[in-house]
Parts: sequence; C-alpha cells; structure tokens
Amino acid sequence: MLKQLLLLAAAGFKTMIGGQALIEGIMMMGPDKKSVVIRKPDGDLEVKTEPRRVLKERYPFVGLPFLRGMVGFCSSMYNGVTALMYSAEFFPEDEDVDKEPSKLEKWLDEKLGSEKFAAVLITLAMIMGMAFSVFLFFLLPTALGGAVLTLFPAAPLWSRNLLEGALRVAIFLVYLIACSHMKDIRRTFQYHGAEHKTIFCYEAGLPLTVENVRSQPKHHPRCGTSFLFVVIVVSILLSSLLFSFVHVENTFARMGCHLLLLPVVVGITYEINHYVGGHDGLVCHMIRAPGMGIQRWTTFEPDDSMIEVGIRALTEVLPQVKGADRW
Repeated sequence: MLKQLLLLAAAGFKTMIGGQALIEGIMMMGPDKKSVVIRKPDGDLEVKTEPRRVLKERYPFVGLPFLRGMVGFCSSMYNGVTALMYSAEFFPEDEDVDKEPSKLEKWLDEKLGSEKFAAVLITLAMIMGMAFSVFLFFLLPTALGGAVLTLFPAAPLWSRNLLEGALRVAIFLVYLIACSHMKDIRRTFQYHGAEHKTIFCYEAGLPLTVENVRSQPKHHPRCGTSFLFVVIVVSILLSSLLFSFVHVENTFARMGCHLLLLPVVVGITYEINHYVGGHDGLVCHMIRAPGMGIQRWTTFEPDDSMIEVGIRALTEVLPQVKGADRW
C-alpha cells in the first residue's frame, strides 16, 4: 500500500477527498463514502460511516459543467449542516439537558415522525444558513453602497459598483476575523487544520501517523474558504459587467439582480476551482493565493487528539482501488 501511495505522490497526486470541521470532530467525503468522527466528552471516538449518495449517478444531467457547481454547492451545504447538527448532539447545552420539548416540536414529531422531523430541521437550518450568507455578503453591501451614495448623487454608476465590491470583500474579511477570535469557533478551526494536514499527508504518500500529519502544512489550496472568496470575486466581476451595460440604480432592483446572478456565480466559481485545483501553473497559483492567505483566520494548528480524528475520518473513506479518488 505504501509503495502505491508513493507512486501516486511522485505523479503529483491530488485527491478529491475533502472534509469539514465540526464541533469536536471532522467530516470526510470520499468518492463513495462519507464519514463523521467525533471526539466525545469521555475522550472516545464516535465513528459514523455510510455510503455516499451521488446525485449525478441517478440524474446524469446534474453533472454538466456549470450546473454541477450549483448542485454540488447545495449538496455540500446539506451534508455539512447534517454533520454539524449530528456533532452538536454530543455536546448539549447544560440548561437544555432536561428541557421539555415545545408544543410545536411535539406536534411536528407526531405528524412527521422523528426522521422526517430531523430532515425538516436540517433543511430549514440549511436554508437559513444560505439566506444569512446571501444577505451578509451580497445584499447588505448593496444596501450600504446605495445608502452611502445618496450623499453623493452626482457620483458615476461605476463608483457604486466599486464601492459595493469593496464592501463585499471587507464584510467577508471582518466576519472571518471576528469568528477566528471566538473561543469555540477557534477550536473548530483547529480541527480544520487537522483536516488539511491529514489530506496533505495522504497526498504526499506518507503513512497516516500523528507524527507525519503534524509536520504537514495547515493551509490547503483546495479549501472551501478559497471557494467562498472566489465566489465573492466572481460576483463582483459579473455584477460590475452587468451594471456597466444595464444601468440599475434602485437598491432593491440591484439586490434582485444579485440574487439572479448567484447561481451563475456559483457555477462559474466551481469550474474555476475545479480547474485550478488540478493544475499548478503560475495563473493557478495566483488565483489560489488570496484564498491561501485568508486561511490564516480559518485554519489553526491542531493538537494530537484532533489529528487522530482527522486520520480516522480519512481512513474511513479511502477507496478500495488506489487512485480512484484522483482529483
């Protein structure tokens, strides 16, 4: 096995296996399996591994370029929220341990059943998370830009495009920096570092040991943070292009245009990241550079117990055929 891994590394092997940091745990997504590993309060590992359902196997058209980006984004959101809620079950708030469920919760449980009720909660959580992100990074900058430029009615339209773009980047960075200073979030970001280091170790063809993983970089070029930043940049470029030809001054109309552009933005961003993730040219390095820099606020050094979680999660989703997970 080691010899096969070394051969893959020598060929510049890049895996499509990726993950997400959770509350005291890590989720890993492989080509045909996904695994969630949680470090429970008693120190033991809770491992949940199950087959991965790939939508394009049932509906091949969702694998078409650009369309696959939006489908993949929604799928990642759903899997991420599901895993996050699962990890939270092991760390209930003290005041909620003996709390009686509300009448609404009881009614929904009776009408839908526990599994459907959980699915409804997960879907609502995903929708609320997406709505919050869209508002914070797309609609709020548009509203603030419109408010600021009411003080300068003679300002050209291109200045509004520039201001909205600058506000979008600024809000995104302030949000990440603020999160990085929260104690609980910072610990989650340490698990983020464990995830990256484990994947780097695997791609290097080294045995997955704590010592080998610890020595790896914590910033990974195919991180989801980089994807989000490219989404911001692509949205700025597309909206600036659109508003250069279509003069829209009304704030709410501009918000509507941003919402209509969002699926296009996600589709284009996915294709960019998919190409950049598999190549190492100068242009690809330049595109990756800002996302790598931003990871200083979203990825921190893990301790050995976190690395053990990353190793177990990755090991659970390795394909039976070596190299089947090539990017």
